[in-house]
Amino acid sequence: MRKQELSAFSMIVVASLLGSAATVVFSGCNPPTAVPRAESNTSGDNTTGLNANLTSANVTVAAETPVETPAAAQADAKIAAAPADSKKAAPADSATTLVNEYADPKKVLSGGGDWPQWGGTRLRNNVPNVTGLPTTWDIGDFDRRTGEWDKSDAENIAWYSNLGSQTYGNPVVASGHVFVGTNNGGGHLKRYPASVDLGCLLAFDEKTGDFRWQHSSEKLITGRVHDWPLQGICDAPLVEGERLWFVTSRGEVRCLDVDGFYDGEDDGPVTDEVARVADIALSGDAGKSTMASLPEGQVSDGFLAAMKEAGEEVSGDLKVETVTEGSAWKASGNFAGVDRTMQIKKAGPNLSVFKTLGVEDKRDADVIWIFNMMEELGTSQHNMCSCSVTSYGDLLFVNTSNGLDESHINLPAPTAPAFICLDKNTGELIWSDASPGTNILHGQWSSPTVGELGGVPQVLFAGGDGWLYSFQADRGTDGKGNLLWKFDCNPKESKWILGGEGTRNNLIATPVIYNDLVYIAVGQDPEHGEGEGHFWCIDPTKRGNVSPQLAMKVEGDSRSEIAHKRIQAVEPEKGEIAVDNPNSAVVWHYSLADTNEDGEIDFEEEMHRTIGTCAIKDDVIYVTDFSGLLHCLDAQGADGKAKVHFTYDMLAQSWGSPLITDGKVYVGDEDGDVAIFQFGPQYTEPMEEINMGSSVYSTPVAANGRIYISTKDKLFAIEKETP
Repeated sequence: MRKQELSAFSMIVVASLLGSAATVVFSGCNPPTAVPRAESNTSGDNTTGLNANLTSANVTVAAETPVETPAAAQADAKIAAAPADSKKAAPADSATTLVNEYADPKKVLSGGGDWPQWGGTRLRNNVPNVTGLPTTWDIGDFDRRTGEWDKSDAENIAWYSNLGSQTYGNPVVASGHVFVGTNNGGGHLKRYPASVDLGCLLAFDEKTGDFRWQHSSEKLITGRVHDWPLQGICDAPLVEGERLWFVTSRGEVRCLDVDGFYDGEDDGPVTDEVARVADIALSGDAGKSTMASLPEGQVSDGFLAAMKEAGEEVSGDLKVETVTEGSAWKASGNFAGVDRTMQIKKAGPNLSVFKTLGVEDKRDADVIWIFNMMEELGTSQHNMCSCSVTSYGDLLFVNTSNGLDESHINLPAPTAPAFICLDKNTGELIWSDASPGTNILHGQWSSPTVGELGGVPQVLFAGGDGWLYSFQADRGTDGKGNLLWKFDCNPKESKWILGGEGTRNNLIATPVIYNDLVYIAVGQDPEHGEGEGHFWCIDPTKRGNVSPQLAMKVEGDSRSEIAHKRIQAVEPEKGEIAVDNPNSAVVWHYSLADTNEDGEIDFEEEMHRTIGTCAIKDDVIYVTDFSGLLHCLDAQGADGKAKVHFTYDMLAQSWGSPLITDGKVYVGDEDGDVAIFQFGPQYTEPMEEINMGSSVYSTPVAANGRIYISTKDKLFAIEKETP
């Protein structure tokens, strides 16, 4: 984003010269106005972004206005006192220890069946016990012009399905479906052709790959500051039985019915969702003729053509009634074989047509409840909102993505929550926390992890300030989370520099829990390029500030601890120093390792920035970095230091994470290659490298005897062919 960053910086300079009014004009970065949440929500929008209150008496499509909103007040959580015997302490709220059959990590990891969330379980360790998987396959050939699949040379491909034009979401396999987040480049709904940019969550039939339904998130009116073009849905959903939870690109947490409308029900409390059908330009012939015909109680040929193109072809006559003279009408009749009423609204340069979704709309998602973080909490995500949620009992944990505006300097909502806990059944906010505060470096795009550690259920949140936070995984106290410990994942003298030139990093990877220890690596937005990285193994049974070092101010013979600072925690030129923390939770740390003992640090002997999450099995860690290295480490370390087995240069950037299963390790890269290794530290070279036809930004997953890989624009189901 360096060009954009420089451009944004220029606008800041201009704004400083022209005054605060210019800041608003140039930035366009303020969050939408906060709207109080209704106590009873019985209607909503399946097409996210459509604020419509459609009744027989009136038609209103509320425009989103990007005006500044005071963020919700939120005090930082206090650190909870350590229990007298933390290894035997019971959870504060026994209700949170409920673990259903869909979420039990032991059952999911050992069963070899469904893989119902990012990392499979709330521990986030991508190591399913799936066997009989292929180590060779061929995707066949695709015609670049038509997209037609020539499968004559395909091998071990059960099916493929088209995704959007850019895909960063990881597949989730559960309840007979495969779910993937992407953009609208696939054009699966006629009312939203591929040219319309959306955030899409797609559902496919697990057995056949047939398209089932799509949840559509329209782009925020505030633009790329909150909703970057073409990025789509970048997170993975959580699925438990008949329910699914995910975060939209518009800063919402949504609960959906896994079966959509195929179960013949419009499940609630959100019912009668309003969906956009078509926009007819008023400046065109179709718009002009329709505007002329509607007051006469008729529709034009242009209107009928637009309905047909949107998959709502009209049969027979329509009854047209005026709702608001000159601006709103309703047309009742048979559309695509369904008797229904379309609402028609003059909105800006278009005539917009809407329908109310029902059980006939099988290709659309069925929404259960909605929690809008931007409206209800005042959050302001940077470029996108992305978090793969997880649960513990009835609790749903979410990172809000609150971050900077497009200037990469200003934080629009410094007191808005970074981490929240919701009731997964109702969407009710249980507690929130804003610990990163004004120290957020860029954005917050990591995902939470939950595990019972030292006898205490803990939820781990990676903050946008580069700190890892642990809270009790319970209902909190007075609307706030109970903070157990926090850990600064950057050296105290590291420095944040705009555009990625510095050494202080974000946390984008997801924490992984393995054998009662926590593992996480640092990184930055991929567009910030390569740089220095760190990988940590942390003891989660300690309490308080468990960082490796403390920042101190030296004044004569005295030292005093200083509060954390966003840009650089310790500035030596100001008489500040970093001292070892006697309460440190570091088990071991990996950044540089002179493995060949030549007295120099080579490229392959350094952990670089990563957005990938590690995978661990039998005390062997695999983790990629953004410079294209696959690192193989010992999970226990050696004498308090990292123990490196080997590194392998994939010669291409890696955005995703490894999959360990069936005695193999699978990892993809930006060149579209999937490298396959025999599992074990002695296997330092891949046994196979297979090209997938386009970039693999996601992570391979395995479930029910298959490997699923989403490339930039396609989803492949890979399994051994039966003779």
